[in-house]
Order: sequence, then C-alpha cells, then structure tokens
Amino acid sequence: MSVARVTEIIASSTKGIEDAVEQGIAKASETIQGIQGVWVKDTKAVVENNKVSEWRVTLMVTFIVK
Repeated sequence: MSVARVTEIIASSTKGIEDAVEQGIAKASETIQGIQGVWVKDTKAVVENNKVSEWRVTLMVTFIVK
C-alpha cells in the first residue's frame, strides 16, 4: 500500500513559467523525497514598467510517504 501527500509551494523565475516550475521542483526535492508529480495550480506575472519582470507559480507537489 502507498500513501501520498500533497504540499503547496510557490516558486518564481525571471526567465519564464517553465523555469519557475523547474526551480520549484529542484528546491522541493532538496527536502522532499519521492516526488511523483506536480500540478501547476496558479500562475502570476509581476509587471514593472509595462513588462513582465517575474513569473510566479503555485505548485501542488505530490510525493509518496514512506
């Protein structure tokens, strides 16, 4: 039997949405073992001088509890 847990994290990047997701997963994997998937729950853009300066994503990280 497996038990999964979901935790919510927020990550950001000045490069783009995909980079924000990848950075979020990389940082989460430093302390969370057995990550099985990530759901991008929300996306936000920070705008400065009428241009996107940063992308932020809210991630729901699913991992197996041992």
